[in-house]
Amino acid sequence: MLSCHHVFVSCFFYRYLRLAVNLLAFCMHRPIPLPENPRLTSHDVTVVIPSLQGDGGELWDTIRSILATEPHEVILVTVEAQEDRARKVIKDWNLSRVRICSVAQPNKRRQMVRAIPEVRTEITIFADDDVTWPSTILPWMLAPLEDDRYGGVGTNQRLRRAESPNFQQRIWGYLGALYLERRNFDCASCMFVDGGLPCLSGRTVAYRTNILKDPKFTYEFTHEDWLGQYQLNADDDNFITRWLISHGKRISYQHHKQAEVLTTLEDNPKFLKQCLRWARSNWRSNITSLFYEAHIWRLQPWSTYAVYLTTVSHWAILWDAFLIYLYCSMAANWEEDIRAAGLSVLVAWMFLSKFLKLLGHYIRYPVDFLLLPVSILFGYFHGLIKGYAMISLNVTAWGSREGADDDDAYRMIRVSSKHQEALEYRSPVCYTQ
Repeated sequence: MLSCHHVFVSCFFYRYLRLAVNLLAFCMHRPIPLPENPRLTSHDVTVVIPSLQGDGGELWDTIRSILATEPHEVILVTVEAQEDRARKVIKDWNLSRVRICSVAQPNKRRQMVRAIPEVRTEITIFADDDVTWPSTILPWMLAPLEDDRYGGVGTNQRLRRAESPNFQQRIWGYLGALYLERRNFDCASCMFVDGGLPCLSGRTVAYRTNILKDPKFTYEFTHEDWLGQYQLNADDDNFITRWLISHGKRISYQHHKQAEVLTTLEDNPKFLKQCLRWARSNWRSNITSLFYEAHIWRLQPWSTYAVYLTTVSHWAILWDAFLIYLYCSMAANWEEDIRAAGLSVLVAWMFLSKFLKLLGHYIRYPVDFLLLPVSILFGYFHGLIKGYAMISLNVTAWGSREGADDDDAYRMIRVSSKHQEALEYRSPVCYTQ
């Protein structure tokens, strides 16, 4: 029978091996360098932006930053109700490299599928409508794709900090910035160890166009099955990442300042709804990866342990309480001074472990170190968010963006009751100035 000592050591090892190895891997990770004589250039790139909007300052700031990198073309895919507004803007601004496509109902997968046949370049990049690109991003995203073995490339992301935020915005912005920092850390670390990562985020991601135009891909992308009960039309970036892995394509993550995308997250209580949506998406995709497709156990064993299994096994408040309980049980017969010293070391390590992977953020913004207790408490609270997400996986609502839930009925359709009109959409149109 296992003693408390053996259980404590085993649990401590399982809990913190991931952090120790990932810290080392993060320090050693280097992006794929720029080639001396690149075959691919910005003129081999078409950027597709699925958007609910046809106008707005944030959207056009995004498009301007993308056009500054000189891609072959930008395709904005909006909804028919917003098409006229978008047409007017590209006429007024004389944006010859921007085309407008539309679909009847807002749904990101449908918008992506609408644009893909229009792409005439070797590389397609999908970008959200609230990102800002550095002018140097394309050479870094194209560098891995010089190798035909690579099918997709992601980049690191930072939060665009609010100007003169109030106290509430500062708190929510801080939590959002740490979310992205943690994600960058996990992606870079796992990429170094075994070439895996949680997901090629759709905020900005590059793919080979011939993969996206494959009829088998298009069918599977528009007919994803979830647990044999639903057709899933959400979680597009998770699906494509899994598709690349299952079809033998390598993925890359370019963690470099010159490939750093700025984005926005909610800086109010709606951030909790974003976290809930992300948690549901992680549950659905990671369950599929672990127990249905199961390719990652063989292809990405470290990422399986360090990222995918954390969805099931990582509950911060339960782990911390359990380790302290095991330690106290193990040390019950020790001398009081030794027991107290050991407990102090354990608690100090737990505290240290909660910000080591976030050290880059605190180096850039030292004042945020004062908010560290907020981060720790939110980490415990996030367990409740993840728990609620686990029991509500059939919900796909955003709840954090105006108009984002107009297509909610289409994101997850019961297989037994779906209708043909839910699977098909009206023939969309594409507009060029």
